[in-house]
Amino acid sequence: MLDLLKQPWPWYISGAAIAAIMVLLLYFGKSFGFSSNLRTICSMVGTGKKVSFFDFDWRAQKWNLLFLVGSVLGGLIAATLLKNDAPLKLASATVADLKAIGVKFDGQLNPAQLFGAHSLSFKNIVILLSGGLLVGFGSRYAGGCTSGHAISGLSNLQFPSLLAVIGFFAGGLIMTHFLLPLILSI
Repeated sequence: MLDLLKQPWPWYISGAAIAAIMVLLLYFGKSFGFSSNLRTICSMVGTGKKVSFFDFDWRAQKWNLLFLVGSVLGGLIAATLLKNDAPLKLASATVADLKAIGVKFDGQLNPAQLFGAHSLSFKNIVILLSGGLLVGFGSRYAGGCTSGHAISGLSNLQFPSLLAVIGFFAGGLIMTHFLLPLILSI
């Protein structure tokens, strides 16, 4: 059984699982998204007393907090108990594109050159912190994160989610093809 869990699964298995979860969420009137958990956590610790945005009944979102905890635990289990030491299979064109911007593909999901413990240079720390701030700002400005809009919002046929997803993709393309090569060349 462990060997089955360690193998990459086909896209149609994960797609069917996501669809089944979305049907259940729609049935129970729930909306999925990770970034909403930050608001819930802030409300839990009492931030709502000072900032009205965090003043809501966080207990109604306990199910989403459980989803967050389960995702973190699932990632921990996958990274430790189910770790597959085989190198990541990446398209040769992608490897060439990474090489062109100065990133060496080492077979891992996150290149050690950018995310390894030995790569904690001032530049990399600034890049990671800036990226985190921009993602946080973007998800707040868009009223949700990529998972919330792309999975939950689109399945609910919400037009603002369609606009947000188009914006996420456009921003990702601009970052990948124009800004990241500039940032890494500095």
